Amino acid sequence: QVQLVESGGGLVQPGGSLRLSCAASGSIFGINHMGWYRQTPGKERELVAIMTRGGGTNYADSVKGRFTLSSDNTKNTVFLQMNSLKPEDTAVYHCNAEFNIDLIGSTWHGWGQGTPVTVSP
Repeated sequence: QVQLVESGGGLVQPGGSLRLSCAASGSIFGINHMGWYRQTPGKERELVAIMTRGGGTNYADSVKGRFTLSSDNTKNTVFLQMNSLKPEDTAVYHCNAEFNIDLIGSTWHGWGQGTPVTVSP
């Protein structure tokens, strides 16, 4: 029963900031990757930012310099600090993760329920 619980979305003005969090619960032995995608009606799901095993990160070109991914590994939680928000950042943001769930390499992959972000005057 590994679960991802997201929070932090909301309504913000252009130029404002939000911090999203994704907290994993359950039997988790390690993080293979953990990050964020976003979905807008009429547009394909887009990778926003992801952290891989060892702490490497990559970001969509559209958010580089504005968004920062961080983690608290003791709590199996990842954060997305979003600064200088633009209207085009409006979307439902979904956490995605793959975890090691035992000591012999079994993995779990899943999605959070989504948290909406609206950037509007």
